[in-house]
Amino acid sequence: MPYPVNVRTGEALIREIDATRAPAGMLAIWFLGQASVIIKGGDTVVYIDPYLSESPHRAFPPPLTPEQMTNATYCLITHEHTDHLDADTIAKLAAAHQDIVYMAPGVCRESLLQLGVSPAKLHAARTDEWWEASDVRIKPVPAAHEQLEYDAELGHRFVGYILELNGVTLYHAGDTTVYPGLAESLQAESLDIALLPINGRDAFRTARNIIGNMNYREAAELAAAAQIDTVVPLHYDMFAGNAENPGYFVDHLYKHFPTQKSHVMARFERYIYVSAAALL
Repeated sequence: MPYPVNVRTGEALIREIDATRAPAGMLAIWFLGQASVIIKGGDTVVYIDPYLSESPHRAFPPPLTPEQMTNATYCLITHEHTDHLDADTIAKLAAAHQDIVYMAPGVCRESLLQLGVSPAKLHAARTDEWWEASDVRIKPVPAAHEQLEYDAELGHRFVGYILELNGVTLYHAGDTTVYPGLAESLQAESLDIALLPINGRDAFRTARNIIGNMNYREAAELAAAAQIDTVVPLHYDMFAGNAENPGYFVDHLYKHFPTQKSHVMARFERYIYVSAAALL
């Protein structure tokens, strides 16, 4: 089924991203489904976990091809699961656009190199350390999917990312549950906006080898405990057997944390986040 005429996909979506100008203290965010997002601040465009492969298991077709991602400055991968490190997407992206800078956990390194990513363009996601460039600062954060897994040589298997970009501090959680100390460490970062999974976990999915995340209640509690300005739910819409209704998340916030700002993104929507700094 084709997308409605008012939904931008393909080259039209890329043109929208290219034409978007987010002044200092603002970020533009596009939601591609699952945990895939595009973030733009200034002229910098960051793709996180781009999952663009065709699959009969998807709830909707991908809005872009990797070859169309001509505007990518950075590509961040949170872990090696196929809906986050999409081999088909990365192989085509690396072949078509060789200037992109990548960051991923050490466990992903060999896969990314085999897919054509240049070693010179690939950086290890060293948790709790800032990686700095002229346009962005990135700090990988340990993620527990469903447990923290650490190797002395490769580092944490699962990560999220804190980005300082265009005067805004954003957290993309990747796939994670809430583990001891997470809320406190996030609170210390004074986050403006956080993108959190809400699909949860249960014994039936575990029996089918579907590894889970925080549920919508836990995501709401985490946002409040970490004093995050605005929270956006992710990871609820792609696979019928591992989905959630984001309305439950909004209802829980409204009932228990009525001053907590949130935004549920439509597929492929452009959302402009405006921080308090932008109003000074």
